[in-house]
Amino acid sequence: MNRHPSLANADDSVLVVIDPQEKLVKMIHNREEVVSTITRLLRFAAIFGIPVVLTEHYPQGLGYSVEEVKEALTEYDPVIKRIFSCFGVPEFADALAATGRNRLLVTGIETHICVCQTVHDALHRGFRVQVVADGTGTRKREDHETALARMRSEGAVVTTSESLIYEVTCRADGEEFKKVLDLVK
Repeated sequence: MNRHPSLANADDSVLVVIDPQEKLVKMIHNREEVVSTITRLLRFAAIFGIPVVLTEHYPQGLGYSVEEVKEALTEYDPVIKRIFSCFGVPEFADALAATGRNRLLVTGIETHICVCQTVHDALHRGFRVQVVADGTGTRKREDHETALARMRSEGAVVTTSESLIYEVTCRADGEEFKKVLDLVK
């Protein structure tokens, strides 16, 4: 099927999960929604064989990924960084290159710092980027909304987790669809 190029599919996508760490999550105003969305997206990625790249920012000080996220991962092997844009560490670019994919599905913390800088750097490098609005969070709602608008204005597609899930699923039949229904209910 010939689809619009802004629509994600399982074959060209990588789920990027940015810094869902213990001390950061505690400060996020919509933390329950963000963590729930990230874990849903991790389970979704497993259904469709979408690779996952997880980052942690200075885990010695900010803690490691929250348990809900660790439990939803098929493999816990975070890229460690101390720079806000994930592209600031070669291991991140290497992990993306190893997938051979060119679309990033971005979720994580904080929307206006690490997420926003990573998205801008990804767009600059020619990646197609979709930011999952309900899977990103900040301490202040205004920072979240402003960062989403900024990323959208630079060419990122801002979407929701449910919209993205159905976009990639594409059809209402088959085993994947049955598994997806369990995720969105």
